[in-house]
Amino acid sequence: MGFTTPGNPHTMIKHPVRTAPSEIEGRGVFAAATIPRGAKIGEVTGELISIRTARQRARGRCRMCLIDISSTQALDCTGGNALRYLNHSCRANAFLRIIGQRVEVYARRAIRKDEEITVDYGESPHSGGMKCGCGQKTCRDRI
Repeated sequence: MGFTTPGNPHTMIKHPVRTAPSEIEGRGVFAAATIPRGAKIGEVTGELISIRTARQRARGRCRMCLIDISSTQALDCTGGNALRYLNHSCRANAFLRIIGQRVEVYARRAIRKDEEITVDYGESPHSGGMKCGCGQKTCRDRI
C-alpha cells in the first residue's frame, strides 16, 4: 500500500503554472510567468508505491504518470498536482531532481511566460519504448 507525499499539492509549486492542451501530448504544463534559469519550479506530488505495483498499474495502459525514484519505489502522480502533466522533450527546458522520496522540478534555462515546461523522461520501461512527439530537430524518435 502506498502513501501520498506530504504537503498541500498546490503549495508544492513555487512558480505559477497552468495546464492546457499540448502540441506534444494530451495536456501540458505551461509557465504562467517567466521562470528564471536554475529556479525550483516545484515538487511533483503523488502516491509512493513499489516498483512492482507501478509495473502492474502501467500494464495495458497507454498513459500513466509514474516516476521511478529508486530501484524499489515509484511515484504514481495520477492524483498529484499540476506537475503530473509535464511532457517529454528531447530538448527539455527543465529537469527532475530526485531527493529521497521527493521529485523536484528545476528550470534548465529561463522559461518564457506561456512556454510549455518539459523534461527528458529518459528511458521508458515500455517494451520497445514509446514514440516521442516532441517535434525537436534533435528528437531521438523513441523514449
